[in-house]
Amino acid sequence: MFELRTLALFAITAVAEILGCYLPWLWLKEGRSPWLVVPAAFSLAAFAWLLTLHPTAAGRTYAAYGGVYIGVALIWLWAVDGLRPTLWDLTGGAVALAGMAIIMFAPRG
Repeated sequence: MFELRTLALFAITAVAEILGCYLPWLWLKEGRSPWLVVPAAFSLAAFAWLLTLHPTAAGRTYAAYGGVYIGVALIWLWAVDGLRPTLWDLTGGAVALAGMAIIMFAPRG
């Protein structure tokens, strides 16, 4: 159960970070409203707060979070950008998630 909660919290954290970066991207690259930076700022603040909810050391949390971020970014690529991830994208994502699992769930004494 701990593993599922950790993974879910990482996934929510990744969505907050991606959204916080995607909204200014829409403004700067696609000419959307500059007001998008307001919800982007809230999203990035939520991202930072969500990282503090993990029960392990900050460095370990940041290292493991990177693997989940990659996985969520690939889902974003498909769901939002409309591009299907390639086999190489999926392979890289699987390697990153395996690294996350090793970092977060290895036995510690």
